[in-house]
Amino acid sequence: MSLDDTHTPVTVEGKTAVLIGATSGIGRAIALAFAAEGADVVATSRSAERVANTAEEIRERGAETMEVTCDATDREDVVALRDAVGEAFGSIDVLVYAPSYIAREPIDEVTDEQWDDVFDVQLKGAYRATQLFAEAMDEGSILHVASESARSAIPNLAAYSVAKGGLDTLVRVAAEELGPEIRVNAVRPGFVESEQTQGTYTEGEPRFETIRERTTQERLGRPAEIAGAAVYLASDAASYTTGEIVAVDDGFGAATFEE
Repeated sequence: MSLDDTHTPVTVEGKTAVLIGATSGIGRAIALAFAAEGADVVATSRSAERVANTAEEIRERGAETMEVTCDATDREDVVALRDAVGEAFGSIDVLVYAPSYIAREPIDEVTDEQWDDVFDVQLKGAYRATQLFAEAMDEGSILHVASESARSAIPNLAAYSVAKGGLDTLVRVAAEELGPEIRVNAVRPGFVESEQTQGTYTEGEPRFETIRERTTQERLGRPAEIAGAAVYLASDAASYTTGEIVAVDDGFGAATFEE
């Protein structure tokens, strides 16, 4: 058997990427990393102001973009986004789904409405975007932003944690059904300092001390530190990677404790 040892560079240069819910935090960091690496990038959310700000940052990095607002819970909005990007750029190579919506309530206080809202954004929205964009992709990569909360018991995040657990399963099922033409993966950040987590993990508090104990660098991550994994998973260098939840968590998930 002859093995092809041709090196495939880790780059998204020349690709067209759509990032839903990606104008802040980790999503924004991924959008800017893609732009810096030579992709055309459309980063969208429900806020026209945020979309305009992120689009300007994308242009500053030399990438092409367009300004489209999108409510990920509205099927017609997602269809309109897909069609607008396809018409403007001719093809869509990468979809990143990175919403930041969350409800922080203990399980005995979270309401049905809050539960449904979180699931509509984090899980149903992920399925909806995966389904609709796969229809427009001959081949390419779909990337979701998973969460450590899907496998760790984090207080006051019941709806979010369960939705993200469902997302892990969605990634594996979609990879099986859409492959080999379309790869589906997720990046699982550890505890990252962002707008979503601002004020949640304060030094000295028990939750922060748990992070300190279970990470090698004893700190929160930064959004830009997650973006590198996203670039890899969206690149042709990851052609043999699908159905995976790739952790970027400074060892949190693998940590063990001494007796």
